Amino acid sequence: MDSQKEALSRIISTLANKNEELQTFLETVDNTLTGLQEESCKVMSELEAELEQLSSALDEKGAGLCDVIKEEKRRKEAELQKQMSEGKFALRSGEELLEFANQTLTITNEEEFLKAAKQIKESKKTLTRLKPIKAQRLTPVARVTMAPGFRLATRPAASETMSQFTVDFSAERAGLQRLHFLPVPKAPEINAPSCVARDNSITVAWRPAGDADDGRIERYDLEYRKSNREDSLRAAGDACWEKITDIEETQATISGLKFDSRFVVVRVRARNKAAAGDFSELVAVPTAAFAFVFDGSSAHAELRVQSDTVTWEPQGVKGHDARLRGKENKSSRSATPSPNKTAGSRGARDRFAGESYTVLGDQELVGGGLYWELRPLADWKSFSVGVAYRSSLGRFDQLGKSSGSWCLHASQWLQSSLAAKHNNRAKALDWPLPQRIGIYCDYDNGDLIFIDVDRLRLLHSFKTKFNQPLVPAFTVWCGGIALTTGLQVPSFMGNFLSTNQSLSNLSP
Repeated sequence: MDSQKEALSRIISTLANKNEELQTFLETVDNTLTGLQEESCKVMSELEAELEQLSSALDEKGAGLCDVIKEEKRRKEAELQKQMSEGKFALRSGEELLEFANQTLTITNEEEFLKAAKQIKESKKTLTRLKPIKAQRLTPVARVTMAPGFRLATRPAASETMSQFTVDFSAERAGLQRLHFLPVPKAPEINAPSCVARDNSITVAWRPAGDADDGRIERYDLEYRKSNREDSLRAAGDACWEKITDIEETQATISGLKFDSRFVVVRVRARNKAAAGDFSELVAVPTAAFAFVFDGSSAHAELRVQSDTVTWEPQGVKGHDARLRGKENKSSRSATPSPNKTAGSRGARDRFAGESYTVLGDQELVGGGLYWELRPLADWKSFSVGVAYRSSLGRFDQLGKSSGSWCLHASQWLQSSLAAKHNNRAKALDWPLPQRIGIYCDYDNGDLIFIDVDRLRLLHSFKTKFNQPLVPAFTVWCGGIALTTGLQVPSFMGNFLSTNQSLSNLSP
């Protein structure tokens, strides 16, 4: 009976889950149907608006062409009217001269006849009016010269044809008949060899697929995310993508990256006025960089490790702020103890203790050139940064005091000082205390270089031969430091790698 009830309960649970799944499916279909109706109405409205704009453009263009034809008609009419007026005037002058010549034939007086004949002959060349001839039987009126009739061209100044305005819009009409919806742009193709990772930036280049005019591409969208496995690029789906939108060119630069993964995966899509196309194939850009964090298990008990910062918080002194204690009792000793006299509490077995306020990085350096940066926090008094053999540092050892550790030491305690330390020997450096220190370690070549990043100044370089795995090492007393990792070796390091400023007397 109990087994049957349990089986029935499972069936009921399965049916309930299936009903819930069907209910969700029906809601999805209903929402899709509603969205389809809204989207179709939107597309219809956009189509009507486009057709209205097209019709308006045709009307405007037609009106402009009609104006050109009318203007040409007015010009030709004016030229022909002027030519007609001049012809009528010449004809009237010729008729008058002809009548005068006929009358001259009736003159019997030889002197008068010769005078009239001469006047007729000259009238063909001049623009003056004929003078009346005094004769017995001839009383001529004022006569007009015949010169306009001989000077007037007998060919119309304009033709009746309008051949230069022949109308043939067959190509345009064929184009209108080919009107269709704006196609969705095809996926671009990323040019993988042109994708460059440098100075914690990645430049991505691509080219449109096929004819870019087919989709009338206006903008591009670039998306990227980090990944540690090249063979699982699609594992995250559409989640966790960072976006750069409205790119006009066919390349873009992603700046300010922290390379704490093996790859940065990128993809690109094209957009036009209406829609965005499919994304391109994913491309994984290798990002060679050194990423690590503080190893909290190694930190001195009075060092507080938080993400990328370490601060000194003494446990054996009441009231940490020396300025406040000084106000309470000016004659008493400062509440900020000397690093050589502070009693450290004993922590876990593998923690640094005593006066070694040290914390290590959690990653080893075993080859290649690696780079990271350090920035002191406000109110700091003393810190050291460098590398060390993990096995060579005892719980009470301080950086730079053994043959297996190298460091740059900065102090504002009593007076400002900057020094390079190794094997319990130090070299003072004549340079202002930097606010951002770059550390470059080339394990294979035995180089350890410290850079003032803000001033691009070489602070110091060690030259040695490393024979054990190294770890980044830090000492903090009073105040704190901030760490930046996941950085590529910056391009400006090339200016310092050839500079030989090693401390041979401090190297083993």
